[in-house]
This record gives sequence, C-alpha cells and structure tokens, in this order.
Amino acid sequence: MKELVENIAKALVDHPEGVQVDAVEGTDVTILQLRAHPDDIGKVIGREGRTAKAIRTLLGAAGMKLRKRFTLEIVEEKHNYQKATAGSK
Repeated sequence: MKELVENIAKALVDHPEGVQVDAVEGTDVTILQLRAHPDDIGKVIGREGRTAKAIRTLLGAAGMKLRKRFTLEIVEEKHNYQKATAGSK
C-alpha cells in the first residue's frame, strides 16, 4: 500500500525525489504519512482537498480487499530556505 501512495504522489509532483511515504502500523489501522517537497504539497492535496480525498478513497477500496484500514496523513514540514544576498556590506 505504501508503494501505491508513493507512485501516485510521484506522478503528481514536480519533484518526485522529494516524495517519501512512511507506514506506522497500529492495532486497527495503518497510518501512511506522505511527505513531499514544500513546493509540491498543494499538488498532492489538490483544490479543496480533492486529490487527497481521491487517494484516500483508493486506500479505502484497496484496504477492503486486504481487510485492513489505512489512513493517509499529508505531513507538511517547515523548511528554512534562506536566499543568499550578494554584497550586503
């Protein structure tokens, strides 16, 4: 299931190398944590969350076949990108 989410996310984004999916196994549910490049988070979520909802729907359908529950969490990490200033003094 982890590979499914990873492949879908990589197809949507501009920086596929920044996509990472981690699975956190629980007793009743497996949480899939999706991380992407900060510029690509909006593409993974989609307008009004439609893309994220579609991925969650696929997880639900595939999970029914496996008789397991999966939850998708999209993790947005804050990065400190500093622009180099040339000749500041």
